[in-house]
Amino acid sequence: MATIPTLGAERTAGRTASRAETRELLGKATYDLLVIGGGILGTAVAWTASQAGLKVAMVDAGDFAGATSSASSKLVHGGLRYLQTGAVKLVAENHKERRALSTDVAPHLVNPLTFFVPVYKGGPHSAPKLGAGVFLYSALSAFRDGMGRVSTAAHAAQQVPALRTEGLRSVAVYGDHQMNDSRVAVMTVRAAVDAGAVVLNHAEVTGLRFTGGRVTGAELKDRLDGTEFGVDARLVLNATGPWVDHLRRMEDAGAAPSIRLSKGAHVVVKRRAPWRAALTIPIDKYRVSFAIPWEDHVLLGTTDEEYTGDPQDVRATEADIDQIMGEAAHAIRDEHLDRDLITYSFAGLRVLPGGPGDTAAAKRETVVTEGKGGMLSVAGGKWTTYRHIGRTVLEKLAHVPGTSLGEDMSPIAPTVPLPGVGAPNAVAHRLLIDREPGSRMEPLVAKHLASHYGTLSFEIARLIDENPELGRPIHEDGPDVWAQVAYAADNEWAYTTDDVLRRRTTMTVRGLDTPEIRAEVDTFLAKRGSK
Repeated sequence: MATIPTLGAERTAGRTASRAETRELLGKATYDLLVIGGGILGTAVAWTASQAGLKVAMVDAGDFAGATSSASSKLVHGGLRYLQTGAVKLVAENHKERRALSTDVAPHLVNPLTFFVPVYKGGPHSAPKLGAGVFLYSALSAFRDGMGRVSTAAHAAQQVPALRTEGLRSVAVYGDHQMNDSRVAVMTVRAAVDAGAVVLNHAEVTGLRFTGGRVTGAELKDRLDGTEFGVDARLVLNATGPWVDHLRRMEDAGAAPSIRLSKGAHVVVKRRAPWRAALTIPIDKYRVSFAIPWEDHVLLGTTDEEYTGDPQDVRATEADIDQIMGEAAHAIRDEHLDRDLITYSFAGLRVLPGGPGDTAAAKRETVVTEGKGGMLSVAGGKWTTYRHIGRTVLEKLAHVPGTSLGEDMSPIAPTVPLPGVGAPNAVAHRLLIDREPGSRMEPLVAKHLASHYGTLSFEIARLIDENPELGRPIHEDGPDVWAQVAYAADNEWAYTTDDVLRRRTTMTVRGLDTPEIRAEVDTFLAKRGSK
């Protein structure tokens, strides 16, 4: 196991402001917009509003994307199952946003992936029906990911050796994309800051500020050192996801519930064979489960059931794990689903509009409401359309009475890339050849950095050049290196061990966040913070 590298001259000119400096910035000005919540919706709106020239502040009680927004199925997709409900227009819109993310906004973070839908004897769908479905699906994406088709069982078994072949008639094939949601989130935060936003995580709202009955800011507490401070703003946006009603009650104690929650759990397992494609596994006529190659492992899930507990307590239970493993067994051989292969399990909460009925059938839509004190609350969103959601909410902000925000907004470009945009293969090649004499980088490390940071990998490589000890792996069984920890602390608002291991690196996903590793990272962060 690697020892903790000593700290040298690896600080970069782009180091983010300290928490004290950020609190001072937040407390001494009146912002056009205060966004509370740094998940999918909050980061999208903060980025978009900053591009439009608004003075934006964003805070989160935990880490950015620290809850549900980093507990997704890691997909950027059109939504094949939506075709079954006749939502053709929705699928087409999703495909449009997916193409924008994968080609212009974040090609370094959003990767193409082939999906197989196995057709078994006695299964809920026939090959002709699925073949027609995947053809329509690919047509709605203008065949940008190839033509949906039906292929043979033998071809599928060759690409996914773990596939259960007993009774397998054929497979339907289509294309979609996947991403690391935590990395997309932190890059969106960085893009917002590059556009002028001031952001702070681990800052909890303890109350709202009012002027003449209107919400004009928030009281906050730094959860890391207890410092209390406040932020003034012309408009406050509540984008707190599962906690949206909690904040609405701060504005109006009598506010009626506006949302309901659905829990989605996932399991990550080690792979025992190559996975060259993902599986979309039909469970019944309406539900599917996924088996997706991800971070050298396989991601299984998800569940969909109503959740009524404290959002802070959501987790994957043994019952969830049993369900996920059981559903995966519809199409995956038993030896690939051994419980000893599990490295990580997690759960998040979908925010759905309030109302009766089964949560699995509820509409996945974004709802914006205005409260008694003029605070806007936004709820419901997904990564595939997060950029579109940010623009939709910005349009609503422009027309909020009494704020005149629309007069101060400038038109924004149709497409703005996230930081680090670049071809991962080209970046990895440069990381390997552009080395100091006598130094080298492991090819797996180069590939890992390129696919998680894009061209920002060169900043991490510079840290290693200046202090070679930072090039050591955090754990010998994974590709993450200590320079990523340094970079996360200096440039990516990582303050806690979980920030680093769960969301800035892939250590937790791989089951490598041992007590020893956690202690070493904690010590590293403490030393870094004292410099």
